[in-house]
Amino acid sequence: MTISYTLKVANARFGGFSKLLFRWKGSIYKLLYKEFFVFIVLYASVSAIYRYLLNEHQKRLFEKVAQYCNRSLDLIPLSFVLGFYVTLIVNRWWAQYTSIPLPDQLMCVISSNVHGRDDKGRILRRTLIRYANLSSVLILRSVSTRVLKRFPTMDHIVEAGFMTQDERKMFESLHSDFNKYWIPCVWFTNLAAQARRDGRIRDDVALRLLIDELNLYRSKCSMLFHFDWISIPLVYTQVTVYSFFAFCVVGRQFLQLPDGEKHEDLDMYVPLPTLLQFFFYAGWLKVAEQIINPFGEDDDDFETNKLIDRNFQVSLLSVDDMYQNLPPTGKDKYWNETTAQLPYTMATVAETLKPSFMGSTFDMRMNDDPEQNQQVDASPSMNRIQTPLLTRFFTAASPAVSLKNFGKGNRSHHTQLLRLRTEGTFPAGSPSFYRREELDTVGRIDEEEMEDDETMLNNSLTPNSRKSNSAEIKRKDLPLITVVEALDDSISISDQPSV
Repeated sequence: MTISYTLKVANARFGGFSKLLFRWKGSIYKLLYKEFFVFIVLYASVSAIYRYLLNEHQKRLFEKVAQYCNRSLDLIPLSFVLGFYVTLIVNRWWAQYTSIPLPDQLMCVISSNVHGRDDKGRILRRTLIRYANLSSVLILRSVSTRVLKRFPTMDHIVEAGFMTQDERKMFESLHSDFNKYWIPCVWFTNLAAQARRDGRIRDDVALRLLIDELNLYRSKCSMLFHFDWISIPLVYTQVTVYSFFAFCVVGRQFLQLPDGEKHEDLDMYVPLPTLLQFFFYAGWLKVAEQIINPFGEDDDDFETNKLIDRNFQVSLLSVDDMYQNLPPTGKDKYWNETTAQLPYTMATVAETLKPSFMGSTFDMRMNDDPEQNQQVDASPSMNRIQTPLLTRFFTAASPAVSLKNFGKGNRSHHTQLLRLRTEGTFPAGSPSFYRREELDTVGRIDEEEMEDDETMLNNSLTPNSRKSNSAEIKRKDLPLITVVEALDDSISISDQPSV
């Protein structure tokens, strides 16, 4: 039976958990007292052998071994390994709980889409939901010891009303080497298709909705089967706490060192810090051990038999007694009121004094300066506000305007931009900010083109011609476009093969 203490901790108060320290059922004391007693007996036995049965030479040897074990304890990452293991177990435990098939959605779809007030329609709805419950019972019987003890054979399932004798004969006639929990789901789909042909299900959309809900229900049954089949690797359950406290039995002994050696610890006989450490770490492991398979018979395991009783009763009630059994409808209590105000009791009336939460920025004070609150239109022609210091470090030339990223076929476009800049004209109708960006682009192209062209020219000409050509370019006061065209002509001439 699941131990619930939620009401005890509904409100946080002083000593709220102190009332839970003395509960026995479902407590850590009930899980751990046997292992705790075994550890104390082993520690006391080793201590007695060391104090009363060993000679001096054997005691010195034991003390070296004990000191070595005590130093080696720090090399075992117990907190990391145990924390990872328990986290994995808790996530798996909650995933198993959410995989338990519940018929609530399926029964609502059956009650609203499978029609007929006569006995045939009633039998159809009850049979569909019974098949779904039969599938869940078969899979829970395969993974839960409580359910298996309740339904040990197929005769018990037939006597409980989940299956008829004819259905049992058909079920047993289908031979398979695997679990056959899925057979009732196939019966469900065939019966739903027959109901669609008979007009009990009025359209294909309703049939599709019914089959989708059944597939979701069946997938949860399948997940339970796979959780039971695929376990966590066994190494985690074998090498965690047990190896650590095996070293503690020897390494945490109080040693009787000779008079010449330094005594660091008092000889207290009872290792209280080690016992507390065992209680915490071993208790952590026992919690993981309890919930690694929640379909057993521990105090905090899932109450699968109660779930079966609840699901069967509620599902039959929803598809039979509640089918088109509606209370009379009418005007509600707040029909003529614009704003409905629900009543409070004297114990909760103080909550009405608290203002409603409107948002985290609702009470934020805005700027009192009217100029800062004035609305303006976002225009591309507005001056851009930049931080000069930050833009020096973080602003780089865009690779899209670098000559190194352009092919030779784009040189005519660069020349056209340079000519437009020299003449001071741009196409009519172009916005002013486009012109400004084009001028910036042309400026960057000027610098990069001059560097690249001078490099190419120096590589292509002889040393004497290189000096004369550069001197001539510097001496002449030519426009920039003329210099670039001259460089282009010299490059094209140097690229021609010599005769």
